[in-house]
Amino acid sequence: MAQTKTLIDEHGVIYEACKILPDEKHRVKFLEALGELEDNNCYVTKTWPKTRLHRIVGVKQVVYRADIDKISGWRLHLQLLDGNLYLRDVIKGSLHDEASEVVNRKKIRYK
Repeated sequence: MAQTKTLIDEHGVIYEACKILPDEKHRVKFLEALGELEDNNCYVTKTWPKTRLHRIVGVKQVVYRADIDKISGWRLHLQLLDGNLYLRDVIKGSLHDEASEVVNRKKIRYK
């Protein structure tokens, strides 16, 4: 049986994403991204082919960014704390280049 990371959504990111993602195609990609992020094998091999998980530079906290859809720019911000995966924010395609600014603007979400 495959091992999974525990996904914690304290800020209602999943609900928010379902409301603001533009269409069904993006919602399906969002669910695929969550599935890949929960897969412990990706962390062992350090490969995330769908989400391209990587750390955001320029912020104090250890915050990661994962693609929902690379072309449209929709992203997820998350943190990995104590072996658990904490969803922090869903970022609109038009704001994906300002990752450090988004984190600094919403500091209360990021520990």
